[in-house]
Amino acid sequence: MISKNKEILLFQRLFVWILYLFAGFILYSKKGYLFSSCITFAKVIYPLSIFWLQIRIKRKENLLPIDSSMTTSQLWFNLLPVLASFLTVIVCILNLFLYITNKFI
Repeated sequence: MISKNKEILLFQRLFVWILYLFAGFILYSKKGYLFSSCITFAKVIYPLSIFWLQIRIKRKENLLPIDSSMTTSQLWFNLLPVLASFLTVIVCILNLFLYITNKFI
């Protein structure tokens, strides 16, 4: 039997993934409601962000594995995917909300 905390965590993750996948569906299938450069950036990084997040979740790593002994190139190698993924999430979700508000208004 699954404990209540694990069950709630499962539903929260499921909700986030469904929301993100639906935002990606709107991103690719409908016209963009933001600047075209933001939409193009999101269309390029969106599949990579899903791949990157799945690797992080499967390995159970920290989101930002930063150590004081890292070199500058290692730091950038760890920071750039995180920043690109966060920007993609923001653009996708914002585009989704603009699409929904445009449909209902």
